[in-house]
Amino acid sequence: MKSRSRLMLEKSIAAMLSAIEIYNKPDFKYREETFSVLCVNSWELLLKAKLLNLAGNKSAALYRMEYKTLKSGKRSKNKHRKTNRSGNPVSIGLFECCRTIIQEYGVQIDKAVEDNLIALTEVRDNAIHFVNDDLALALKVQELGTAALQNYLHLVQSWFGNVLAGYNFYLMPISFFRDFNIAKGTALNSAEKKVISYLRSVESQYDDGDEPTEYNLTLKIDVQFQKGKSTGAMPVQVTDDNDAPEIQLKEEEIIDKYPWDYNILTTRLSKRYTDFKINQMYHDLRKSLEDDTKFAHHRYLNPKNPKGGKKTLYNSNILKEFDRYYKRSS
Repeated sequence: MKSRSRLMLEKSIAAMLSAIEIYNKPDFKYREETFSVLCVNSWELLLKAKLLNLAGNKSAALYRMEYKTLKSGKRSKNKHRKTNRSGNPVSIGLFECCRTIIQEYGVQIDKAVEDNLIALTEVRDNAIHFVNDDLALALKVQELGTAALQNYLHLVQSWFGNVLAGYNFYLMPISFFRDFNIAKGTALNSAEKKVISYLRSVESQYDDGDEPTEYNLTLKIDVQFQKGKSTGAMPVQVTDDNDAPEIQLKEEEIIDKYPWDYNILTTRLSKRYTDFKINQMYHDLRKSLEDDTKFAHHRYLNPKNPKGGKKTLYNSNILKEFDRYYKRSS
């Protein structure tokens, strides 16, 4: 049975594939607007999948909590789940989810990823004002979207393993379906001008570096047509090796059961206890628990060579063992 985190991840991938498919249609009148909506939605689902994974697949990790006003008019002492009109719990948004992952679990997310999502969300929120025939705005959306896809690929790979090997994640270059020299321009209205101005102001913070990095705010696509003279390109295909499915399945199980690394474990302990310190006592306790498969798993960089490098991953159950040695925060 798939975990909540895995199901959320699959929904995220489906949303991103839908965004790409719609963007790459040869004749679609609401291209940039629909792409931005689906792309941002996919990112929110990805971040929620990661938060669920870190929180032991507990749905409560996604709930928005609030104080209730009692009949007496006073505020309740404890927070309660906020509910919508149908009575279902309201979930936290994209940026609150991102903040929780970074601050509460110590997961590192590059600033360019956050800035890219903020810019794409601005496009989404203002989508109703956009005019498809405006080339400047369409180009900006493509540059943001291309970077968003690259950032997405890197984080999914880092967080959940090689689950995207069977998909092509790219946006068709705008010059394939639009002629820059004769494209009809549309005068920007005041709302569009403000969005373009905002996007350019964000881009200006990244003007120092010309070469793309692992994570980027925007990526420009330079298309050049050349006559092909060689068939020496290396073909790529998904392997049908009998061992591959077994390895992939084990990888999924490991990620679900042991979602924490050293940094995340240390962050959670520092927030859980008032007297916690990163000292020899902590290291000795942690190492004494690492050989118990209930609490930890050693992922070897080369499974055939256990003496090589390794990374230790942890199950959240390990917190109960540390409770015996440290004082819980109130």
